[in-house]
Amino acid sequence: MNGTEGPDFYIPMLNTTGVVRSPYEYPQYYLMKPSAYSFAGAYMFCLFLVGLPVNILTVLITLQHKKLRSPLNYIQANVAVANLFMVIGAFPTTIYSCMNGYFAIGRVGAIFEGLFCFICIIVAIWSVAELAFERFVVVCKPLNNFRFGENFMILGVSFTWMMGCAASMPPLLGVSRYIPEGMQITGGLDFYTRETNEPFIMYLVFCQVLVPVIIMVSCSICVLCAGKESETVQGRAEGETTRLAVIMVINFLVSVLPYAFAAWWLITHRGGDYGPLFITVPALFAKSYCISNPIIYFSMNQQFRNCAITTLCCRKNPWEDDERASSGKTDGSSSTVSPA
Repeated sequence: MNGTEGPDFYIPMLNTTGVVRSPYEYPQYYLMKPSAYSFAGAYMFCLFLVGLPVNILTVLITLQHKKLRSPLNYIQANVAVANLFMVIGAFPTTIYSCMNGYFAIGRVGAIFEGLFCFICIIVAIWSVAELAFERFVVVCKPLNNFRFGENFMILGVSFTWMMGCAASMPPLLGVSRYIPEGMQITGGLDFYTRETNEPFIMYLVFCQVLVPVIIMVSCSICVLCAGKESETVQGRAEGETTRLAVIMVINFLVSVLPYAFAAWWLITHRGGDYGPLFITVPALFAKSYCISNPIIYFSMNQQFRNCAITTLCCRKNPWEDDERASSGKTDGSSSTVSPA
């Protein structure tokens, strides 16, 4: 084994020189320079400053405007709630750990950081899979003209949280565990040591990651191959919604798959030789999903953007006339239909 295993931690460095210390008690500056921890802390602080307001606004605006009660907006609001779990529950711990160079609040910090991040990722992955499947049903029409109503989407949202709890809660009950990873400033599942639970890890890989990824990728491919969108106003609106859904799928995969690949390598090469940045960099990058998704949603969804501007500008959209004129030129009509 090319690392040092201790009580509830694993350091990716052999203790041949005797410098390895517990990540719950001592700074880990023998792994990386203090400047690396400062940079990670500044990065996480920026994510916190942006991620907190944009996700709160996403939830509040969706609840305030009844015309946003559609499958796409339900799913986006659900992802925003999951993002808030991560931003509020995990980011302050990560920032504090970066400031100190170790988990200064002890093992509970690693547990909560890992728990909130993991449940957010699982809820998001199933939400995006549901969104891709909804677009597949609407565009490819395998069920004729069936559409997902409000009750179906409420069930879908409940299902994502059920799957999130099924994946993230067992480590709290003794099935596997959350430990510090990489630079010892982020928490994650134990992929590294003899204490890991192999059946549970395989369940996560195949049921909680591989299945939803296959759903979102296959449905997105089918939607893209379905052909040209309708020339009607409603058809163009559906086309915009479909493009937004596909971009949201791509954004999720780009954000999260690097961490998934790194974790899979650790699972299949347990005890292998790797540096602290191998898992820390993709873990920190995956956390950027909490801001990239709402920003993409705001920039590409005209209906949501109008509602957001109206809310922020005291129920008055100063750019509404310009957007209507632009839409009228594009559509050849004075009517504006935005993606749901």
